[in-house]
Amino acid sequence: MGGSMRGGKNGTSGSSRTRVHVVSDVHGNAEALARAGDGADALICLGDLVLFLDYADHSRGIFPDLFGVENADRIVELRTARRFAEARAFGRELWAGLDRERLIEGAVRRQYEQMFAAFPAPTYATYGNVDMPALWPEYADRPGITVLDGQRVEIGGRVFGFVGGGLPSPMRTPYEVDVEEYAAKVEALGEVDVLCSHIPPEVPELCYDTVARRFERGSEALLAAIRRTRPRYALFGHVHQPLARRMRVGSTECVNVGHFAATGRPWALEW
Repeated sequence: MGGSMRGGKNGTSGSSRTRVHVVSDVHGNAEALARAGDGADALICLGDLVLFLDYADHSRGIFPDLFGVENADRIVELRTARRFAEARAFGRELWAGLDRERLIEGAVRRQYEQMFAAFPAPTYATYGNVDMPALWPEYADRPGITVLDGQRVEIGGRVFGFVGGGLPSPMRTPYEVDVEEYAAKVEALGEVDVLCSHIPPEVPELCYDTVARRFERGSEALLAAIRRTRPRYALFGHVHQPLARRMRVGSTECVNVGHFAATGRPWALEW
C-alpha cells in the first residue's frame, strides 16, 4: 500500500512546518502508542508490535502467559549466554504436544487488535522481525493506516522509504528474510530523503546492544544505500540498548529512534 500526506497538523493544510513522530519496538505498549501521535502530522512505526517475551520483566508476553515465569527466566538465561541451541531444545520440550502455530497466532491476534486500534491517523508502518506480516492486512485495513515494505511515501514534501523485517539470526524470529531479498527491497526504494527500516545499517556502534552484550544483525545493503544515495536521515530501531543511538555516515544522520516499549516516547522529526 502507498499514499501521501501534505500540510499541517493532523493532515490538514495551512501549516508551513511538518512534524512526524517515529516509534519502533512497541512490544505491546498499546497505552503509550495511543498517545504517540499527539502534536504530530503523522506517526511512523518501524515494527515489532508483538511482545513474545519481555527481557526486563519476564512475567510479560506470550511465552510466560503460556509457560510461566520460571520457564521464561530459563529461556532468557540461555539466550543471554548465547546458548541458542540449548534454548531451542528447551523450547521444543515445552511445546511438545501443543499446537504451537495455533496458540501463537491466537496470542498475536489479540495483541494486534490492541496495537492497530491504538494507531492514530495517519500512521505509516512497516514490519519488525518479530511481527507476522500475513496477519497485518486484517488489522491494518482501517482509515489512516498505510503499510509499506520496499515502498516509498511522500510526507510533507519529503520522500520516506520503508524496509521491513530482519535478517537471519540465531534467534530465528518470525519475519527474517534472506540477504538477497532484503537487498532487493532496499534497492527498490531508489533515492529517498528519509530511509526507514526496522534493523540498523551494518555499523558496529549501531548494532551492539550494551545490555544483551551482543551484536544484533544489521544490514550491509542499508549501509551501502546510505553511502550511495545519501538520505538526510536513516531511522531504525531493533537494538534496544545501543552503544550509539545516533551517528553520521557521510552526510546521513543515522538515528535509533528508541525502545518505545520501555520509554513510551516517540522520536520527533520536524521540518
